Amino acid sequence: MINRREAVLVPVITAALILSACASGSGADTTPVLPPDQGLSVAGQTPPVPPLDADQVREGETIYGRYCSSCHRADLSGDPDWKTRNADGSLRPPPHDTTGHTWHHSDALLLSLTRDGSVFPESRMPSFGGTLTDAEIVSVLEFIKSSWGPEERAFQWQITWREQQATQE
Repeated sequence: MINRREAVLVPVITAALILSACASGSGADTTPVLPPDQGLSVAGQTPPVPPLDADQVREGETIYGRYCSSCHRADLSGDPDWKTRNADGSLRPPPHDTTGHTWHHSDALLLSLTRDGSVFPESRMPSFGGTLTDAEIVSVLEFIKSSWGPEERAFQWQITWREQQATQE
């Protein structure tokens, strides 16, 4: 059950993360840095990054090839000029590899964006909720995560885990 505070806090934090990650066009290194864990778990740190599920990665690669690669490219590299807006102000498809910002977002946000499409008018991200099940989207996310290095995986897991903890409070 989501309380009133969470109903306001989670969308605000999510929007801030998306806007800060997507707004950078300077080419400077904008790798986000989370503060150290502050007693959020019993051990005082985020649990270890969960291992990827090989079957889900394989399934996700197939689904990604069918539904995502036409915009985000088969190699996950996205539009080569993804930080530059189109003439109409819309955003170009970002990469999903380590050069993009997908790994800056929680699993819940990535699932929601893929299933429901983007709420931002500048985004051309369509909804895949009528085409893919949540389980299939999770498989696509597993495939995308398989392209990230250990630092990106750890960062993304920390964001995911912290969000999960915040919604349980």
